[in-house]
Amino acid sequence: MTESNPSRPAGERVVAVIPARLASARLPGKVLRLIAGVPMLGWVYRAALACPQLDQVLIATDSKEVVDYADSQGWPSIMTSATLASGTDRVHAVAAIVDADIYVNIQGDEPLIRREHIDALLRPFARTQAEVTTLSTPCSPEQINDPNAVKVVTANDGRALYFSRATIPYQRGIPLPPRKHLGIYAYRKAALRRFAELPPSPLEASERLEQLRLLEEGISIYVVHTPFDTIGVDTEEDLLAAERVLQQQSRE
Repeated sequence: MTESNPSRPAGERVVAVIPARLASARLPGKVLRLIAGVPMLGWVYRAALACPQLDQVLIATDSKEVVDYADSQGWPSIMTSATLASGTDRVHAVAAIVDADIYVNIQGDEPLIRREHIDALLRPFARTQAEVTTLSTPCSPEQINDPNAVKVVTANDGRALYFSRATIPYQRGIPLPPRKHLGIYAYRKAALRRFAELPPSPLEASERLEQLRLLEEGISIYVVHTPFDTIGVDTEEDLLAAERVLQQQSRE
C-alpha cells in the first residue's frame, strides 16, 4: 500500500473493462444512445479514464458499431463473442488476452459512474484478502419494494451475506434501512476465472443475480458503501433521468 495512493493495491496491475453489448431487449442500441449530446458509452469511458488507480481502460463488445465509435475516439476495444451470457463473462474473455491482477467491471450502461466508485471498489484489495468487491448505496423509499433495485445485507467486516430483489432485511424488529446494490465489480483474476468455470447456481437462477453464483461457491464478496448512487440505463425513462442528472452536474 503506497502513501500516495492508499486505496491502490501495491504493485498490482489494475485494468478496467467496459462490457458494451449493443443488443438490448428493452432499449436497443442503448450504449450508443445520446445523453446530453454524448453517446452513453462516452460518459462511462471518460469517467473511468479519470481514475488514476487504473492502469488501462478497455471496451469489450460484440458490435462493429461500438468498435467504430471507440476507434473514432482513439479508445482501445476488443471484440468478444456475441454468445457470452453476461458482462462478467465478457470481462473474463478480455482477461484471457490482457493480463492484470485485478479487473474492474464497469457496465457500459452506467453513465453516472465516477472515479469515487472505482476508488471505493479497489480499497478492500489493499486492506484485506478480498477476491471480489462491489458497492452499495442508500436505498430510497421508492426503491425498497422495487425488484429492479437489488438489495444487499453484509457481515460486520463488509462481506456480503446475501443479495436479493426482495426487501432485505425484513422489517420486523429494530428497523434497519435497506442498502441498494450497485452492479459494479472488481475481481482478482483467479476469482474471475472461477466464476466463468462455474455453472449458473440455483439461487442465481431464482433471483436472476449472477453474483449469487460466487456466494454459493463460498467466494466472498466485499461490499463498500458509497453515498453516490447511479442509474443503470435499461429504459427510455432511465435514459432521461440520467440525462437530467448529468446536465445538472454540468451546471454546478
